[in-house]
Amino acid sequence: MEIILVALRSLHANKLRSLLTILGIIVGIFSIITISTIVSMLQNSIEEGVSQLGQTTFQIQKYPAMMDRGDRAKFRNRKDITYEQFTLLREKLLGEAQAVGAEQWEWGKQFTFGNKQTNPNVQLVGCTPDAFPNNKWIAEYGRSFNTNELDRNDKIIVLGKTLAETLFEGDDPIGQEVKVDNRKLKVIGVLEKQATSFGNDKDNFAAIPITTFQGMYGKYSESVNITVSSFGKEDYDDVIEKAVGYFRTIRKVPAGEEDDFGIFSNESVLNQINSMTAGVKIGAYVIALIALLAAGIGIMNIMLVSVTERTKEIGIRKAIGAKKLNILVQFLIEAVVLSLLGGFVGIAIGLIVGNLAGSAIGGEFSIPLDWVAIGVLLCIIVGVGFGTYPAYKASNLDPIDALRYE
Repeated sequence: MEIILVALRSLHANKLRSLLTILGIIVGIFSIITISTIVSMLQNSIEEGVSQLGQTTFQIQKYPAMMDRGDRAKFRNRKDITYEQFTLLREKLLGEAQAVGAEQWEWGKQFTFGNKQTNPNVQLVGCTPDAFPNNKWIAEYGRSFNTNELDRNDKIIVLGKTLAETLFEGDDPIGQEVKVDNRKLKVIGVLEKQATSFGNDKDNFAAIPITTFQGMYGKYSESVNITVSSFGKEDYDDVIEKAVGYFRTIRKVPAGEEDDFGIFSNESVLNQINSMTAGVKIGAYVIALIALLAAGIGIMNIMLVSVTERTKEIGIRKAIGAKKLNILVQFLIEAVVLSLLGGFVGIAIGLIVGNLAGSAIGGEFSIPLDWVAIGVLLCIIVGVGFGTYPAYKASNLDPIDALRYE
């Protein structure tokens, strides 16, 4: 403990020089922590966004889970998935999958109830009953619709939590009629609140029977998304493989050609996000390592200057019994403390900047503890690595020559 206090006093005596020396450490650790924090927030938001599918559910859709801007035209030219194709797949997966549901979406809808009106930003989905458990849409009040109501094209609707609060402001909506696109729909249920994703409100939507939806907007207005759930984790991969094989046959995809549809699952999204962020991480870490290397050289130079300036002090300590190891450890600790001071400042600034940047895109507060630990470890390595030569030089000074030094 005494050695650490001596090291801190030495650094305090040369505040400006110490500050300039640790700037490189601050920049390097700041780069690592900032990028790691932003990526962590992105991954957490994405995991929350796709977690509604759970670990036993996946989607088959026209577009892939993620795509580059240049690929949009390619995927846009794919044929839409139709309700008939969904029906064929559901029949083939009978007994092999727990539930197979269908969805069609319309965006930017405006709902009214009495004199209350929403903004034109509500999502409307037409779906089958199995879409509710597959998407973890759970009724908080009332219920979801059933197969009989689907077959009858009933004019009924289940509201998301936000939409219900906007239109009814806490009043009971069950049995009331809301309007969208001049069509009246009877409310039979309100769903529980879901988690947000990237700051987006996932409860500002409503669900109606897909047959009713197609009666309002046309059978082929939008490509159908198909949700499939397996009976458990153990048969999940097998169900995906069978579904892909069946659907290739249904879509008449020639052997050897790539699928003309996408599979959307937790794993597929996270894998693509990881590959997208890998390049950003590598770039940030290269910059950080260069900064840390420069900082390490700075630490070595400042410690060599310190050894020269404190030659007489070293000679006195050796004359009164200090051993080589004592001198070596003291100067090593000074180098490590200098490095850690810069590291702690870099970590603090990196966490603040990273969280501010991440929150701007809808992420939630995050502290990447693994990278904080790596940052501290890097500081120790830089301190020891670049402080060893000056410490060795100090410990090997001849006490008689040191005492004569002016």
